[in-house]
Amino acid sequence: MNQPVVSDTFATDSELLRRRESAMGPAYRLFYEKPVHLVRGEGVWLHDSEGRKYLDCYNNVASVGHCHPNVVDALTRQASTLNTHTRYLHDHVVNYAERLAATLPGDLSVCMFVCTGSEANDLAFRMARTVTGNQGAIVMENAYHGNSIVVTELSTEEYPAAERPDYLVAIEPPNPYRGSYRHGEPALGAKYAAFAGDAIEDLAERGHQPAMFLCDSIFDSNGALTAPKGYFHKVYEQVRATGGLCVADEVQSGLCRLGDHMWGFEDSGVIPDIVTMGKPIGDGHPLAAVVTTPAIAEEFSRKFRYFNTFGGNPVSAAAGLAVLDVIEREKILQNVHDVGTFLGSKLKALAEKYELVGDVRGKGLFYGVEIVRDRATLEPGEAEAQGVREFLRENGVLVGTTGPLNNVVKIRPPMVFSKSNAELLLETLEQALDSV
Repeated sequence: MNQPVVSDTFATDSELLRRRESAMGPAYRLFYEKPVHLVRGEGVWLHDSEGRKYLDCYNNVASVGHCHPNVVDALTRQASTLNTHTRYLHDHVVNYAERLAATLPGDLSVCMFVCTGSEANDLAFRMARTVTGNQGAIVMENAYHGNSIVVTELSTEEYPAAERPDYLVAIEPPNPYRGSYRHGEPALGAKYAAFAGDAIEDLAERGHQPAMFLCDSIFDSNGALTAPKGYFHKVYEQVRATGGLCVADEVQSGLCRLGDHMWGFEDSGVIPDIVTMGKPIGDGHPLAAVVTTPAIAEEFSRKFRYFNTFGGNPVSAAAGLAVLDVIEREKILQNVHDVGTFLGSKLKALAEKYELVGDVRGKGLFYGVEIVRDRATLEPGEAEAQGVREFLRENGVLVGTTGPLNNVVKIRPPMVFSKSNAELLLETLEQALDSV
């Protein structure tokens, strides 16, 4: 159990804000109109410098809960013993690679460790280009995949469209609520997948073939969209026909998050060529991975060696092993399924009650609640969504907002979220919807 923190040992918020901007520069952003000054976390709860408690309904990074005692114990024991890199033998990293690979289907069995999801996606693109000999990439419009130079260009949520490199094509994500094809139309998966074929033709006109198709298994920055039936099957077929590889970004959807499988892509019945994972696999410790097949790893190694000073260090591996232990021992997948099913049904009931709620989508413990001003025209309610978020923050519940129109309330709590936690969220959310 964490010990209480004395609030008067911390700077005031205004003073800290001033110092932060001076020391860290203006490019950083904070959540909420009144930023939260956090000092402690435990399970699904966060505590601020004034002793106030918040229900965390946002942070997937603390996948099995903030400061889970088993993860903390594994980290501290290993940190007090040895921390080095993968140019020496160490049991932890090999044990972790074997156990992580065992959770994946098909030939996905070779793990290459990095520290962040950005590094994982960067390495995946490098591997895809090396193995295929192609240079192109296909991603989603409004996607986010990280912040290295190359991966920033792939992050169409932020990178200016006018400055995109000619090797990159972004396609429309499957959004049956407000996209090109809507709920009730037949063959939604095939219709949205056809955009990948258009992208391949577009790349060919520029003198490129796709090295990879990179996609989240749940479309987070697009507003928590899930793929319609058959979508990934048909996209993968088209990309592979050109010699490209299919890369599943599991930073958001993986590690039981969607409630039916360990990894989000399994919901669609496909097996990617490469899977990238990020910080949730370390419960917030900087641990990430690229997992691929022996054939792809072998081909990559013919041209390049791989080394990462901190990727796969013994402390990180200890954290990863502890997370897998918690997932198994505490039956995290079953919890996500059960609580997520309850939460989803209650959110959809709110949509029937409130005209502001245009759509509810997602699964497991990842939901998006789209706020609209007019259900007929789908006019987005950006200000109203921000109002809901700020009301929740003022009343002790933390959520985010997402989507290209910034009008989707994002609910993505640690996976130890309980039914009683969900009930508190729902009660406060209903009050928020009444207030805006």
